[in-house]
Amino acid sequence: MAAFNRIARNVLQKSPNDVVLLAAVRSPINRSFKGGYKDCHPEDILIPVMKAAVQRAQIDYKDVNDAMIGNVLAELGFAKTGRMALNHAGFPNSTTFHTVNRQCSSSLQAITHISHAIMVGQIDVGLAGGVENMSRNYGSRGVPTDVSPALLGSTVKDARDCLMPMGITSENVAQRYNVDRKSQDEYAVRSHGRASAAQKEGRFDWEIVPVTVQRMDETTGQLTGFEVTKDDGIRHGLTFDKVSTLKPVFGEDGKSTAGNSSQISDGASSTILARRSWADERGLKPLGRFVGTQVSGCAPDEMGIGPILAIPSLLKYTGTELKDIDIIELNEAFASQTLACIRSLGLDEEKVNPNGGAIALGHPTGATGARQTATLFAELRRQDKELGVVSMCASTGQGVASLFIREV
Repeated sequence: MAAFNRIARNVLQKSPNDVVLLAAVRSPINRSFKGGYKDCHPEDILIPVMKAAVQRAQIDYKDVNDAMIGNVLAELGFAKTGRMALNHAGFPNSTTFHTVNRQCSSSLQAITHISHAIMVGQIDVGLAGGVENMSRNYGSRGVPTDVSPALLGSTVKDARDCLMPMGITSENVAQRYNVDRKSQDEYAVRSHGRASAAQKEGRFDWEIVPVTVQRMDETTGQLTGFEVTKDDGIRHGLTFDKVSTLKPVFGEDGKSTAGNSSQISDGASSTILARRSWADERGLKPLGRFVGTQVSGCAPDEMGIGPILAIPSLLKYTGTELKDIDIIELNEAFASQTLACIRSLGLDEEKVNPNGGAIALGHPTGATGARQTATLFAELRRQDKELGVVSMCASTGQGVASLFIREV
């Protein structure tokens, strides 16, 4: 995508061929292995979220031509069970299904792919989202074991570094971009504080779809229906004194801890995208529109800096400037890389993650990009603002950024 040299245009000008968002929703995010989804499957989380997206968009299941779900860890790339989930949710066989894995940006890539299909006239309406149940699929599936010996013993450092643990890349960023432990812990406290205030004030209610799943009853040992209604990773009242006592995870002299890193989490997200002319013909009022996405590559051993490259590329591609952007949803993989991106780009911290980010909310990898999109539109709506960016780093050395415009 970065290879395209598109002429800058007025992104505020509407067109019948615009890709508009008719819905953007997500499940509550819960902690892996402990939270509400610990005993269920990814499709159990995704099904009610896909249903809710269609209902919020005020369309029929049969209106959706194609669905694309981002996923990183599930068996067979979620291709078969995802299609099963789509059919079980009530979508007809005419609604086709596929998946995408661009690591942490998978569901944002799903939004991009579906948008591109609409742009070129392949489809009129699509569902894009993501899901991850890291309780069930994390662990050995996170790092490939069946790898060619030629790659494992490669003399090319960047090839070997694609398997580097994410925590080590965080430490590399902290060292190379001079992000000290104190700053990381302070940022983590701020993320939890903002998320805590947002949850208490009901700011997440607009974007969240309650999800009922089967969960093991600790008293009876039987599976029973359990409704998940809110994010459970937020630490209310978290203090710097508490976070600063946590030990580093990646080496005695490290700076990344369980407190200043994103949480391993479970969750799902869905959006409905359509051609504006299709929506207009049916009297549907869009939330806003998708403008474009840019993907940039960086060294795998400092993958966290990806947004430093992707966001400027996006601004150039869309003919916008940083001062034009009202809200930035920047995925908090680690406080180290989040701060490196904020400082290197000169971002206004008041505009970045005003309701907290993945350090507080959690990071169900395949679902995060569309989750950020739902959070972005909720906040643009709350502040009565217009332009927003969703961006994140991705494993193996990539940065992704997308521009959205809210419509009043």
